[in-house]
Amino acid sequence: MKRVLTTLALVVLSTPALAHVTLERAESAPGASYRAVLRVPHGCAGSATTKITVQVPEGMIAVKPMPKPGWTLTVKKGPYEKTYDFMHGIKMSAGVREIAWTGRLDDDYYDEFVFAGFVASSLQPGATLAFPTVQECEKGTERWVDVAADGQDPHALKAPAPLVRLAQASGGGHEGHAAHAAAAATSGNISIEAPWLRATPSGAKVAGGYMKITNNGKEPDRLVGGTIEGTGRFEVHEMSMVDNVMRMRELANGLTIKPGETVELKPGGYHIMGLDLKNGFKAGQTVKGTLVFEKAGSIPVEYSVAPIGAGAAPAGGHSHH
Repeated sequence: MKRVLTTLALVVLSTPALAHVTLERAESAPGASYRAVLRVPHGCAGSATTKITVQVPEGMIAVKPMPKPGWTLTVKKGPYEKTYDFMHGIKMSAGVREIAWTGRLDDDYYDEFVFAGFVASSLQPGATLAFPTVQECEKGTERWVDVAADGQDPHALKAPAPLVRLAQASGGGHEGHAAHAAAAATSGNISIEAPWLRATPSGAKVAGGYMKITNNGKEPDRLVGGTIEGTGRFEVHEMSMVDNVMRMRELANGLTIKPGETVELKPGGYHIMGLDLKNGFKAGQTVKGTLVFEKAGSIPVEYSVAPIGAGAAPAGGHSHH
């Protein structure tokens, strides 16, 4: 038994995902919103973490950090190296360049630190954005700031900075589309990430939809309705296990999104339903629609259609603020 436990401990400690601070989603696209989730798996050699500081790279604009209960949040703003186009002709020449959370995270626990931003449309697919992060602890400091030089193997770095690779947006995505959706949600501080639908079998009359919804405001908001092109009705549903039986019910009063909260609509949980389906949906399609919130109002979205039975959005799904 002692040998088994020792072996298990070595496996856990040597797992790359647990070795350093990383970003939950390591890919985005120029002209798209990006929700950064910094994952902190441990302290410094057993010592509790007391501060996380991240540098915002050039080209990541309109950044907003998420407050964290029990932690003090501070930001440093400054000029960008150039002026970037944002939504509806807005020019951005300055913004958040550094974010720091100060508090305490025991070495026994894992936690996440979140901020949202927008990848400038002038950046090129194939480029990489580095987010140098310093982790201060009660005893010691870990500096996750190393970036591979041209031709260098990034896996050889001892303290790699969290990275985001920029890919081509699905369907040749561009800033104008993402910005249009962003403007529709500004008043309610709601952002929508990767809305998608499942393809439907022949003769089906309903279609399920999924996404992540983040409330960046200070008041709750509710998803109360919407539309899906090609359907007659829209409902918000919840699936839950009752007496070992999976049951589905409509949320007649909508789905509440609390301040600072991200709610994921996914198979087996919260989801939207398009009813009275007319012609069905096929994988690879893009379907227009809206999401209606009590405070943010109507937000236009484009749903990517994944294959029948898919458990996640197709690669390159759209993101909307």
